[in-house]
Formats: sequence, structure tokens, C-alpha cells
Amino acid sequence: MKKTLLTALLLLSVPAQAAPRVAPRVARASASAEPTAESSLPPAPPFSEDIQRALDELVRVELARGPHAGLSVGVLHEGKRWTRGYGWRNLAHHLPATPRTTYRMASITKSFTAVAVLQLAQQGKLGLDAELQSLVPAVPPKQWPVTVRELLGHLGGVPNYDGPESSNNVRHLDTAGALALFVQKPLVAEPGTKFVYTTWGYNLLGAAVESASGQGYGDYLREHVFGPAGMRYAAMDDYRTRDRQHAVGYRLEKGKLLPSQYLDVSSRFAGGGTRASVEDLLAFGQAVLQHKLVTPDTARLMQTSMSTRDGQLTDYGMGFATYPLRGHYTVTHAGGQPETSTLLVLLPAEDVVLALATNLENDAKRLRRVSTRILETLLEDGQVRREASLADPVDAVVHEGLARLFSYGLAYHQWATHGPGVLPEPGDLSAAFTQVGTLLDRARISENPQEAMGRVREGHHPLAGSLLIRVGTHMARTLEQVEGAQALRDYPRRGPLAFFNAYVAACERVDCPAPLRFTEPLREDALRYEHEWRRSQVPELLRVRLDEVARPETLWPTLEAATAGVSLHPDYVEEMLHVAALQGRVGRREQQRRWLERAVALHPRSDEARQALAKLLGQDKPTPRSTPPRAPPVATPRDPVPDNAGRLPKRAAQQE
Repeated sequence: MKKTLLTALLLLSVPAQAAPRVAPRVARASASAEPTAESSLPPAPPFSEDIQRALDELVRVELARGPHAGLSVGVLHEGKRWTRGYGWRNLAHHLPATPRTTYRMASITKSFTAVAVLQLAQQGKLGLDAELQSLVPAVPPKQWPVTVRELLGHLGGVPNYDGPESSNNVRHLDTAGALALFVQKPLVAEPGTKFVYTTWGYNLLGAAVESASGQGYGDYLREHVFGPAGMRYAAMDDYRTRDRQHAVGYRLEKGKLLPSQYLDVSSRFAGGGTRASVEDLLAFGQAVLQHKLVTPDTARLMQTSMSTRDGQLTDYGMGFATYPLRGHYTVTHAGGQPETSTLLVLLPAEDVVLALATNLENDAKRLRRVSTRILETLLEDGQVRREASLADPVDAVVHEGLARLFSYGLAYHQWATHGPGVLPEPGDLSAAFTQVGTLLDRARISENPQEAMGRVREGHHPLAGSLLIRVGTHMARTLEQVEGAQALRDYPRRGPLAFFNAYVAACERVDCPAPLRFTEPLREDALRYEHEWRRSQVPELLRVRLDEVARPETLWPTLEAATAGVSLHPDYVEEMLHVAALQGRVGRREQQRRWLERAVALHPRSDEARQALAKLLGQDKPTPRSTPPRAPPVATPRDPVPDNAGRLPKRAAQQE
């Protein structure tokens, strides 16, 4: 593996014969893979030394990109555990961040609340389809009735806070005071018709927990969620009860770390009012996967995406965002508030729990990058999984369809066979395969590639008969029968084209019925794509990102040659923009401009690359494209990118 940028910086900072040390300002690690004496977790075997080094390295590389305060990371996989702390939970007093450090959980609190509600539903103390007013009489009648089920999935039409309510600092509000901030507001959508992410809606669920249980919300969590899960340090967040282990919050302003502004979170108690450590989060995730808190049937409800009345999946179940990611069925929640950014990721089929927390605000992108690299290290042989960049808009639509067959099909199959999931009824598979062939027919796509892309991206929804899920899961099931379960687990590393072409080959071996073999033109496209994909790979970049290489300039000739003359190659836009940003940070404006120009040349349909170059050159508008209008990005489903206010769309909306 190439030396990373961080390794190079460290080697420059020590004498030639001295062993490299990590300077505290870069990333000071604390704690080991084993829990501390105060740990929330029982003893567990560590990962191998190689895996531990790889995980530690990737976190350090990410932290070397820019300012950070403290970061705590925890990983569980098939009984093995790794935890670390980096940087400082308190910069002024040089107190290190550790796995024991507690942080504000922000919107991960919603996952705790959902568990509490569903526990009470299991006990018959509340009904998921009960109208809210029957449980919380303080809520006045609305334009439409709202049910508990709808609130759990952000389908109740309850608004999210904005304006002065979002920063309300009336201190130490009780439940009645928290509800009084918004209960008179009208619904913003008819329940069931629109996904409206809302912390206020989860506050209503917290009030329902109190009504149904006869306990205060915090007392209920402590007794029925935190205690049974082994979350030793989880609690409601209250400045009056914090100890020295709690992280001091920071914000980044003009390149400097400043203390976070004060915000009392009692007003968002059940939607964002708790604190915990990453060890607590690992314990919670493990308890969810092992069904210690709710039954497998209830876990299935939590992990199944809800849908709007017209049949659109929301990518959010009950208390968790849930969607496929590169063939993995992902159950996750993020959080962001003054003082904190947090992320919890569960992979039920692979028995994985990831927990990350930092005391730096608005750091969600960094946490997602770290979580992605961890999954690549644990499950995909460390290979960097890049999206595909395609020059031709028709190819872009066809490849998108193949990618979605892979990601939805493999993820849902694994979730149903190795987790609590269930699949949609297969229905008439011959007709479904014919529909996919029509959807990805080049002649039809060429009439209007943009509309065709939209149809492909609707293909997994119930309104489309869950077409891509039904066909994709049949493909995964066939591959498992022919190649075995272990081979199937390798396809997230191998990618969508290998998955599709392997299915075609498997059909030859088992003599699939003709309608289940796809059309010949589609098979030819898939073979051509895979050939170009393999040809365009850069061996030096298989397990390392371009922006992690100490001297990326030395790899540019190889990268340029590998991608020349092909219509499909890996998408390096994000990495090239990071390389340019690093050059700009150290005052190398010419090199920064050169890397942005390269990004535009290599990805001529990338708006992001052109906008970055235009900004550097001081242009008001990006240079016009010399290629046809850009089709929507070609990718397997992935984490959404927040807007400037930190809001996430749809599945998404996981962050306060």
C-alpha cells in the first residue's frame, strides 16, 4: 500500500532514526481494543493486529485532512470489538477523548425513543395505529388524525422546528413545556402522504411513552432501554449532571475551533435530548441485533422502510433510516447539534455495529467517510468502492439499472436470509424480467435519457411493483444456490457488473428459463462495461484513495492512461477535489488549479468539479459543458449529502 499523506507528514517531523510518533495535534489515540475498567461492554476478543492497524490508520488519515477536536470510534463485527479515542474531549485542559467519553447523541435519541414505543406496543400498552390524542390529550385536534405508526416513520405531517424554536434556550423544560412550544401548530402535510422529518413528532412519541408506561421519559429509558442494553453511561443530557468525562463542544469558524454556543436540549427531549459514549452505542446496537430490547418481528418493523400512501419508499423505518448501500442492508441514524456530530450504523446481515461521535459540530461528512472506510476494511478486503463515471447518457441509465439490481437485490436477500427481513412477493418473475429488459432498452432510453433515468430510479418502489428488488433478489438467490453463501458475501467488493455477469453465467449452468436470462443487448452492455471497468483500474489505488496518497502527482500519468479511451471508469471527482483542497491549504494555487482542471477533464459531466474550478478562478458561473446535459449521477444508493443547513433529504433526514 502507498504511504499515506499522514505517514509522510509524520516521517518529516521526526529524526531519521527515530520511530514515528503521532503528534497530539494530529490525532492522539487513547484506549485499546479492549474495554476499560469502566466500560459499558462485556469482554470481547479484539480484531487481528492487521485489522486494528488498518482501522487506526484510516481514522488518522481522515483526521489529518483538517481541524478536529475529539473523536471516539467503536466497531463490533461477529463478536470482535475495536474502540479508540482520538484528539481531545477538552482542548483547554488537554483531556483526551476515549471510548468512555460521553457526547450529546442528538437525533440518535430517536432510535432510543422508537425502541421504547415499540416495547410498549409489544406489551399491548399502546397501539401503533392509535390516534395520538388518545395517548397525549394535550395535543389539540388537527386537520387530520395522526397515528403512532405515522409518527415513528416521520409520516405524521408534524412540522420540524424552525425559526426561534430551533434555538429555544428556556432551560430545563419538562414534557408539558416542551410540547407547549409547538402543539398549537397545524400539520404541514396530510399524514401518510409525505415524509417530513421532525424532532417535534418524536417529542410527541416521548409523551406517549410517559402516558402508556406511567413513568417519566428519562426514567423509562434508564430502566427499559439503557439498563437492559448495558448502556452504563447513557442518560438525558443535562448540564447540571455532566461529569469530567463529557466532551466539551466546539464549532469551526474561519478555520479556528471555538467553543460551541450554549443550547439547552430539554425542549427536544425524545427527539434529541440524550448523551452517551460510543461504548454505549455499541451496546445498544448489539442489543438491537440480538433482539434483547424488542422481538425479531418488531425489529423487522423498525428496519423496514415505510412508504407513502402513493407507494414511495421513504428509506426510513421506525427510528432508523434504512436502505441498501453497495449490497449491504444498512440501518442507521445520524445526529447533529451544537457540541456534537454522531453516527450509528448497523448491518444486520453481517453482524456489524459502527459508532462514531465527535465534539465538533457539522462534521457529518467526515463521520460518513470514516464509516465507509471501516466497512471497506472489514467486509470488502479494504478495497475503495468507487462509483462509475460514464460519458454517454444512455450508458449512464443502463448502468444505473444494473447497479440498482445489484444493490437492492443483494442487500434485501442478505437481510432476509441473515437478518429479520422479509422480501416482497416474487410474483410473475418472467414478466418482471421482461419489464427490466424494457426499462433498460437502449432505443427507448435514447428517446429521453433523463426521463428514463427517473423511471429506473423509481423501479424499487412499491408503486412500481418493487420491480428491481424482486428481480435483484432472485438473482442473488440464484447465485447463492450456484456459488454458495460465502461467495455471495464477496459481491459488495466485486461490484454490480460482476454480480450481473455472474448471474448470467450461473443461468447457463443451471439452465434458467429463457425469460429469466435478460435480453442479449443488455448482456452485451454488461460485458462491455465490466471489461472497461477492469481496464480502467489503477492498481495503486485499489485500496487507497487518491487523496490519501503522499504524492498524488506521481500517480496522475498512470491514472490518465488507465482512463483514456474508455467510456466508463471509476469516479475520482471527490478524491481529486480533496487533493486540490489540500494543495490550496498549503498555498500551492497552481497545483490546486491543475487538479481541478484534471477533475473536469476526467469527469466532463461533473457539475461539482466544474463549480469548484469556476470558484477558484473567480467566475460567477461554471464554464459551459462541452458534453450533453448531465444525467443524474450513476451510483448505487449511498448516504445523502446535507445541505448548508445540515438538513438531509428523505432517508436521510437523520440529523437534527
